[in-house]
Amino acid sequence: MESMTPWLVFVFGAVAGSFLNVCIHRMPRDLSIVMPRSFCPHCKVKIPWYENIPLVSYCLLRGRCFRCRRPISIRYFIVELVTALLAWFFWRQYGLSVKFAASVLFFAMIIVATLTDFETGLIPDAITVPGMIAGLALSVTGNGHFPQDLWYQKFLASGTGLLAGGGILILVGWLGKLVFRKDSMGGGDVKLLAMIGAFVGLPKVGLVFLLAPFPALPFALWQRFVKKEETIPFGPFLALAGALVFAEGDAVLKFLTKLYGV
Repeated sequence: MESMTPWLVFVFGAVAGSFLNVCIHRMPRDLSIVMPRSFCPHCKVKIPWYENIPLVSYCLLRGRCFRCRRPISIRYFIVELVTALLAWFFWRQYGLSVKFAASVLFFAMIIVATLTDFETGLIPDAITVPGMIAGLALSVTGNGHFPQDLWYQKFLASGTGLLAGGGILILVGWLGKLVFRKDSMGGGDVKLLAMIGAFVGLPKVGLVFLLAPFPALPFALWQRFVKKEETIPFGPFLALAGALVFAEGDAVLKFLTKLYGV
């Protein structure tokens, strides 16, 4: 049975990825993620289970709807594959543990937030608000980010990270409005950084805020001068920095401390 575990974890991840695709498509459109069952976004015909097997069906159908023959976005396959690989990776790192569950859950929410923001400019509250609650709840286990001895100390550290994450972007948004006379930070971004803060606490949520602009800047320049667009989705870059800090936050902090001699 032990030899089957990595395959079962991989399959679990692929199935979870399939569900994430449902969330990415439906949540920003205020559609139920439960009913109706999966349907083609073009012809709206419901997809039978045997045409909806994660990873396999996309390959067999060659990326097209069986009925209308219109292309299915490669995003569906990529999300399923990435989620499966992440589940396998975290199982290799932590085994079937609370830290494994916390890691898979965190990255699942990061994937949904990133792709919904890129595709629609929205980060659904249905992801970030439950994410805050999950981060607070899982903090009492330590979660790999809270070394405090007592459970309520871990919980307070998580809550501090949540408030700091949201508070930083509220302050930035207020200053941006004061200077530029227009909104510079979306409410979805505020809630996303608050959610990340609930999982990583202080000072790591501050590190997320400091790292996010580095990949955002070249993208913003490309949008401005190539696509002639004034605004960019900032959520994906908060998510990218959050993923890095969640996975390697201690190493990044240690490197910066050594670099600047703090």
